[in-house]
Amino acid sequence: MSLIRRSNVFDPFSLDLFDPFDGFPFGSGSRSGSSLFPSFPRPSSSETAAFAGARIDWKETPEAHVFKADVPGLKKEEVKVEVENGNVLQVSGERNKEQEEKTDTWHRVERSSGRFLRRFRLPENARAEQIKASMENGVLTVIVPKEETKKPEVKSIQISG
Repeated sequence: MSLIRRSNVFDPFSLDLFDPFDGFPFGSGSRSGSSLFPSFPRPSSSETAAFAGARIDWKETPEAHVFKADVPGLKKEEVKVEVENGNVLQVSGERNKEQEEKTDTWHRVERSSGRFLRRFRLPENARAEQIKASMENGVLTVIVPKEETKKPEVKSIQISG
């Protein structure tokens, strides 16, 4: 697993790669030649299925934003945690397909393979430079510390008169 900081975000308004209008003349997809929106790389339909299966929980505690992702069967070297422009958390990885032997007969294939990618715009109080990530028992945990909020000082003023 690697933590990588990147400096450019291809589309600051869309943090999800799924585009229901991809392929339509007015869509935002890179496959449609004329587009009203900037294009960016998109996964193929088989990769989208794997991408959609990357479930991530995000909770906020008084001290941090905590992201937990189920990535069963992946090694930490197969998962990337990146920060783009200092405020977009990106979690990605790839599950490779099992090698098929010509003598094998498959009865059912339910596990997905391919790439997944999830993005989250971090709130202003996130300290992206202090992110920590760990993986245990197929669960990736990313902790984004929050800036300490200072309580406003209350100053007593004496009333004369």
